[in-house]
Amino acid sequence: MHSDDAGESQARSSLGFPEFIALIAAIMSTQALAVDAMLPALPRIVHELGVPNPNHGQWVVTTYVAGVGLGQLLWGLASDRFGRRPILLIGLALYVTAAVLCGMAESFRALLLWRFVHGLAAACMVLTRSVVRDLYAGRRMARVLSLTYVVFLMVPIIAPTLGALILKVAPWRAVFQVFAAFAGFVGLWAYMRLPETLHPEYRLALAPGKILAAYRAVLWNRIPLCYCLAVMLLFGSLISYVSMMPQIFGSVFHHASWMPTMFALCAGSMGIASLLNSRIVEHYGMRRISHFALMCYLGVTAVHFTVAFMGFESVPSFVVLQSLTMGSFALVAPNFGALAMEPLGAVAGVGASVQGFVTTCGGAVVGSAIGRQFADSTVALTGGALVCGLACLLVVLIGERGRLFHGHPLGRHSDQSSVLETGAADRSVSAAHHRKM
Repeated sequence: MHSDDAGESQARSSLGFPEFIALIAAIMSTQALAVDAMLPALPRIVHELGVPNPNHGQWVVTTYVAGVGLGQLLWGLASDRFGRRPILLIGLALYVTAAVLCGMAESFRALLLWRFVHGLAAACMVLTRSVVRDLYAGRRMARVLSLTYVVFLMVPIIAPTLGALILKVAPWRAVFQVFAAFAGFVGLWAYMRLPETLHPEYRLALAPGKILAAYRAVLWNRIPLCYCLAVMLLFGSLISYVSMMPQIFGSVFHHASWMPTMFALCAGSMGIASLLNSRIVEHYGMRRISHFALMCYLGVTAVHFTVAFMGFESVPSFVVLQSLTMGSFALVAPNFGALAMEPLGAVAGVGASVQGFVTTCGGAVVGSAIGRQFADSTVALTGGALVCGLACLLVVLIGERGRLFHGHPLGRHSDQSSVLETGAADRSVSAAHHRKM
């Protein structure tokens, strides 16, 4: 057996597939927890730190997301050079430190500063996509991503409730202590169980020419770039939704205490859709499922915008239509993510970094632009989601040269194979490309 194939087999068998999925999802969840568990605390933070404009409470979310986006440029490149495992562990240690310092902040400005550092550290979670790409390709990569999303999306269901429970017995600063404790546990788990997955021949020398060639391979590839931009647009609408939820239930529906429960209901549809995707993606393919789900997303957001614009919005209509929107998003996101990473096996770290930077920073800008339009209604949220969906469709059409719903050009087998099964061919092509770099 090829030595690298043996390494991949060891990487898989040492964990086992269920534990691998759980660990990857837990690592990803440290990033999501730092957003969703903060939502109930935003009004209290605004009040206790003397923030004059309540809308500025959204900055606690957007600053963190901006830090995540910028940080990914560092972590992915470092992991392509030094390996996934050590860089991930360093990032988790910095995450713990930043979370503790956020909880000690005495001013809103200091909180935003450390929150940005918190995001920079959380950006190391992008390496989970590199680890998955190291071991899987095609439809099976999409299946693995969907399964991690099932666990990962449980965080939005429980995190706001967790945050609310913490606030009942402790000050808002305790929320950050919970972030630190959870990340410390995940870091210990990864230290004890996660092997190195980077192929030795894929290690990137830190020479300017080779680094530029790696970035060029990511940015000049039409399919990965277009699907990355598509995810960015949808992620922007998701950020606006997360940021505006406290205001929507406080100022529009006048039931702020309902927010965690309603948020959980909407997030639950994402978990169900991700589980469904993991079961059908290997049969129907990433493109067919994601393109169909994008059309559903457009239809639902159009209906929701009409309801909001006509003044018919209510708590039941919001929860039902937003749940359908989130479910459609969950059928799009892992498949678009897999399609964006599929051609980038030799530069998976740089690929995940660049795509993560574009997705999170661009998404933060889009989400912030939508959030600023909030005016005591859901019109800004639903209209922003519809516009993002239409722009996403345009980008996908450009990437696919006007064709939707078609299968993989190389056939069903190659679309669903794993790196272990097609390792020799995949690595020979990638290694040849790497030597040219």
